[in-house]
Amino acid sequence: MTRTVTNWAGNITYAAKELHRPRTLDALRSLVAGSGRVRVLGSGHSFNEIAEPGPDGTLLSIADLPPVCDVDTQARTVRVSGGVRYAELARRVHGHGLALSNMASLPHISVAGSVATGTHGSGVANGSLASVVREVEIVTADGSTVTIARGDERFDGAVTSLGALGVVVSLTLDLEPAFQVEQHVFTELPLAGLDFETVAASAYSVSLFTDWRRPGFRQVWLKRRTDQPRHDVPWAAPATEAMHPVPGMPAVNCTEQFGVPGPWHERLPHFRAEFTPSSGAELQSEYLLPRSAAVEALHAIDAVRDTVAAVLQTCEVRTVAADAQWLSPAYGRDTVALHFTWVEDTAAVLPVVRRVEEALDPLGARPHWGKVFTTPAPVLRERYPRLGDFAALARSLDPEGVFTNVFVRDVLGG
Repeated sequence: MTRTVTNWAGNITYAAKELHRPRTLDALRSLVAGSGRVRVLGSGHSFNEIAEPGPDGTLLSIADLPPVCDVDTQARTVRVSGGVRYAELARRVHGHGLALSNMASLPHISVAGSVATGTHGSGVANGSLASVVREVEIVTADGSTVTIARGDERFDGAVTSLGALGVVVSLTLDLEPAFQVEQHVFTELPLAGLDFETVAASAYSVSLFTDWRRPGFRQVWLKRRTDQPRHDVPWAAPATEAMHPVPGMPAVNCTEQFGVPGPWHERLPHFRAEFTPSSGAELQSEYLLPRSAAVEALHAIDAVRDTVAAVLQTCEVRTVAADAQWLSPAYGRDTVALHFTWVEDTAAVLPVVRRVEEALDPLGARPHWGKVFTTPAPVLRERYPRLGDFAALARSLDPEGVFTNVFVRDVLGG
């Protein structure tokens, strides 16, 4: 009998022969070794079929494994089980006087699922969430465990891996001393004459938001570390009330604003862990391009803004530092990311997604692996120069293709 489960947004229904939530590592190993096809579902915050195992496969969640957050204060590292969510991890790390260098806008997402899809926060000097991973522990298709650490020639293919290598049961992350952040929100930043590099570098983490109903940005969110210099913001006016990135949504859902200092993990995300993130009823797409093309990309979207605005809740623009992960959308280039939060209507959204891709394709846009996109697989393969190396790594760790599915096969060309 086919079993089904939906993703966070409810736009995808995963079909599987079996659904399992093992409670021990031994049980997980046995399940994997006895299954013909396995995909792992993290926090369910993907908007496409990346986790789809197929009706004859097994859908596996590691959320019920014993949570591990082992902090080594001397080494400034934490070993965390893959199913732990960032909100929980951050509280544990902060309790030891340490911090992650960055967080995504949602603290609700799982560690393993986030790094596997190239998820990121913002900041011209901040890499994706995968950039602080120093070791990954994977249960492979025969139920055995392999640990791949920095310095291993396979490492740069092993973290942002689309779940194609095995079940990531733990990761070891780099930490730094805890820091305080103050968050300021500004309004109405013009697109005309935009000095994107200056704006993007004006704080530790910067996000620009617009509804594309007219040119420019409705909100600018600056997250400043209190231990770093302040920069003037002459190009936008301070907000006079607390803001939510999605128009009409309550600002109480968001992390504190107006420059009130607070712990890093209570300011770097946009949303509080105890509230529904974003709007809740939505689809999402995101495209990552060379940061040098940021202004050109923004004008390309502005040229089709009427089409985009018709199905858009909000668009967020962020930056990501270049990294070396073979399948990272920020691989090899400092990056600008254009994120689209759409209305919850797949039929209406997909034609607009295609229009956005047409506008951004000349700039080498790479879609976020966990979002809605229609970029053809051959084009994806052109944009990742190490994709062949990743395919070879997947064959070496999973020769029978236990962890592949249609999504993965399309990407790898097999």
